[in-house]
Amino acid sequence: MARTYRIFHRMWRVKKPLYWGMIPELAGVVAMLVLFGVQQPDLYRTLFWRIGFENGLNSNPNMILYAYANHRALPTIPFVWSQTITNFNVAISIVSLFVLLAKMIGTIMKIYYPIIGVVLNTALIGLYAASVYGQAGPDYADARYPSPVAWYLRKSCDIAKPYNAVNNCYMAKGTFAVTVFMVALYLFNLAIAIWSMLPNPELDMADSDEEDDHVRSTTPTGPTSDKQWEMQPTASGAAGPAGVPFTPRTQAFHTLDRKLPLRYAS
Repeated sequence: MARTYRIFHRMWRVKKPLYWGMIPELAGVVAMLVLFGVQQPDLYRTLFWRIGFENGLNSNPNMILYAYANHRALPTIPFVWSQTITNFNVAISIVSLFVLLAKMIGTIMKIYYPIIGVVLNTALIGLYAASVYGQAGPDYADARYPSPVAWYLRKSCDIAKPYNAVNNCYMAKGTFAVTVFMVALYLFNLAIAIWSMLPNPELDMADSDEEDDHVRSTTPTGPTSDKQWEMQPTASGAAGPAGVPFTPRTQAFHTLDRKLPLRYAS
């Protein structure tokens, strides 16, 4: 039997990590939905921006007002303090939920192949990596206070005590940790998918055997096909009396009914 490598319809080399890995993925997606949803539209983003500036840790959130007052070009808001990162985080959490549901359904229906896992996990890794970058900073809008990483990740939450924002600081740290966890989880899923895509003689042979079994099961052979052939008319279109289809058994019955010639005595 020839061993063939198939890109699409391939089997997973290991299935238990694929199945059990959906449990922590579901937990992470639910946590992302809650944490990102609570932060929208601006639970503490602008407050943290102001706290960082008043402690000399990042740029000034009033830079836009200063630009308007001095008739200057509007500065570019750092990604970490923009509304874009908040909306982006909410969007990817919703997308992750739909992807997980689709993956569960595809696994049950046995149509979730490794090539699909490679595509989905690569896309999700890119989205969550962008989220990690957005949550962590940097902020170089003010040359006096450069910030390579957001202060709430590199400093203690004690800075937020005078502003009654300690719990929000812990929430921001927890959100960042869960996001990193999701990146690691999708990297693990991607590794399994890529491993399953690598050529494997035993796996390719199993795929070929399954395909051959499917072909044999759909090919009309055996007693069923013989029965269907027997009920077909002859090549010349002849049929028995009253239009009865001609079969080998019909021919035998006609032979028995035929009057045989008398034998001459020697």
